[in-house]
Amino acid sequence: MHFAKISSTLALAVSVAFTSACALAQSNGDSSAATASHVQLQQIRNATVKVTYADTTFLIDPMLAKKGSYPGFEGTYRSELRNPLVDLPLSTQDILAGVDAIIVTHTHLDHWDDAAQKLLPKNFPLFVQNESDAKIIRNQGFKDVRILEDGTTFGGVTLSKTGGQHGTDKMYANANLAESLGVAMGVVFQAPGEKTLYLVGDTIWRNEVDQALTQYSPEIVMINAGYARVTGYEGAIIMGKEDVVRASQAAPEATIVATHMDAINHMGQSRKELKAYVVEKGIQDKVAIPQDGAVVTF
Repeated sequence: MHFAKISSTLALAVSVAFTSACALAQSNGDSSAATASHVQLQQIRNATVKVTYADTTFLIDPMLAKKGSYPGFEGTYRSELRNPLVDLPLSTQDILAGVDAIIVTHTHLDHWDDAAQKLLPKNFPLFVQNESDAKIIRNQGFKDVRILEDGTTFGGVTLSKTGGQHGTDKMYANANLAESLGVAMGVVFQAPGEKTLYLVGDTIWRNEVDQALTQYSPEIVMINAGYARVTGYEGAIIMGKEDVVRASQAAPEATIVATHMDAINHMGQSRKELKAYVVEKGIQDKVAIPQDGAVVTF
């Protein structure tokens, strides 16, 4: 299984045009992001989400390639399909409008692809989990790469890194698979007067998740819920429908927002399946399952 970057053929001229449009939108205050002081989440596609928090807008895990640009992930469920499975719901210009910073939870292709590397302005503040990822992204030409630690601040927002494990213990017992899976972070967003947001990231349910829920008491919990599958192994490498229910029980005052579904070959659970499950469990009023392009506001 290979989650590494695969080259695309997007033209450099397109990158320049989108960069200029993004800069113009920022300078004019013309943005699809919220300007009022509240939390807004816009589902873009897969794990790519535009988060406006305390008037600062973050683009999370940008995967910006056209539909079918990359082969399916080797050694995973439905690897014969090409990724992404669907097109972006918005133009890249609209996606980048108003963005103040990028957060890359890890450098797997479905969270940080060649298209994003070409299209994103190289001087954007960009947050990563560790020095290894920072080195990779700096070598791709990005000038302002910052390692996110507990209590990192940006634009009035406090960002804290959380842990997890991108697969089961049995998967990590296989050295080659463990290397492919690597590590990924979650992120907690906090600011005075704002609801605390916990982006769980690419992890299964682990003690680190329980610890984050206890420590930060988030009112919004965003879960990568596509239940991505690896061939030959039980379980998944990210959360699924049962974890969404577990989160609603562990954080009964929180709204759960489910993302990272329907766009990559190895997703083992669809939005349709998740919606039916939360209705069956009677928690549909506590769970948002936004379609690509949809906005959820708190």
